[in-house]
Amino acid sequence: MTKQRIQVGDFPIGPEEKAAVRAVLDSGRISEGKATKEFEKRWARYIGTKYAVAVNSGTSALIAGLLALIHDGRFKKVRPGAKVITSPVTYIATSNAIKLAGMEPVYVDINKHDFTLKCDEIEDLLEKENAKEYAAILPVHLMGYPNDMDRLKKIAHKYDLVIFEDSAQAHGTLYRGKKTGSLSLLSDFSFYIAHNIQAGEMGVVNTDDEKIYKLIKKIKANGRLCDCVECLRYKGRCKYGKGDEMFERDPRFTHDLIGYNFKTTEFQTALASAQMKRADRIFKSRSDNVKYLNDSLEKFSDLLQLPVFSPDVSYLGYPMVIKQPGRISRKAFSSRLEKHGIETRPLFGCIPTQQPAYSEYRETYRKRLPNADFIGANGLYIGCHQYLKKEDLDYVVSTIEKAIKES
Repeated sequence: MTKQRIQVGDFPIGPEEKAAVRAVLDSGRISEGKATKEFEKRWARYIGTKYAVAVNSGTSALIAGLLALIHDGRFKKVRPGAKVITSPVTYIATSNAIKLAGMEPVYVDINKHDFTLKCDEIEDLLEKENAKEYAAILPVHLMGYPNDMDRLKKIAHKYDLVIFEDSAQAHGTLYRGKKTGSLSLLSDFSFYIAHNIQAGEMGVVNTDDEKIYKLIKKIKANGRLCDCVECLRYKGRCKYGKGDEMFERDPRFTHDLIGYNFKTTEFQTALASAQMKRADRIFKSRSDNVKYLNDSLEKFSDLLQLPVFSPDVSYLGYPMVIKQPGRISRKAFSSRLEKHGIETRPLFGCIPTQQPAYSEYRETYRKRLPNADFIGANGLYIGCHQYLKKEDLDYVVSTIEKAIKES
């Protein structure tokens, strides 16, 4: 096999990243501190929300957000056992978070062209079933494609549902001029190595709601009582106690919720801040790469469903769907690309019918999700990241052409 040349994601450590890490080391503090607070403010401004809370992964962001909704008290339908409508084709963390928060994922089919939820099917589901059992819609902006948020908001309003955007793969994507992640009550992002803004491992929850913001800060710190941005105990302004009482019940070690340790580190937030300085360039570079690949591969559109192009989409990767699996299988196509050094990944699979961990749902959803089943079996993606050069893109095109000719 040829040495891997085109990775799904890449993260060269440049001078800005090295300087950011050195600054953390020189500060003498690697647990959450100044770098984390600065990143949270910067990320909130970038997305267009009042608040952002950094956590250790995108999965943690999902779990913390769902638990905050349960603990909040204002959303009576959001409770253990409630149903959450979500996408059947995405990274499994979305469904896992729903289950781990004690709720039940419910799947509707997706649109073939951009992998977004079919809103008509959501309405049909809520009209036919007991809508009182449903608490939320958790749309996934897969590969950077935004869901029809206007339509989802109308549905949510009609049936008294909360919307929680899974924007893990859509850093900077625009929907009617606003960034995804700012279009609902709360949202999550992931900063995994292959994502548009990278930190190795990290996640964020964004919201405009102060109560949710404070709840997430508590949940991510094992349900810690205090939720202050900075500790005020030694300044005589701690709201949880006065004088000696503070030291009898230290709010940092008093817990009024059952939570998790979802805290991140200064290294991760510093790396993300360094990446954010180039956010717009990263967005444009990925967009330009998708456009170049689309133009070059258009001649194969009878066999490959190429990604819909939009300058408003911040692409996580370059997704393709084999339209004629009888002519060439995804396995054979992927193997040929990998053989020539182009890393591929399946487009996740249809969770209720194709993921072993969710086998209990298989019979319930059999033949109910035709688009999701087809894409889950025949979809894949390759890299379109900002570190690719024209010669890399040309190599991708020529290799795909060879792989198709060999079929």
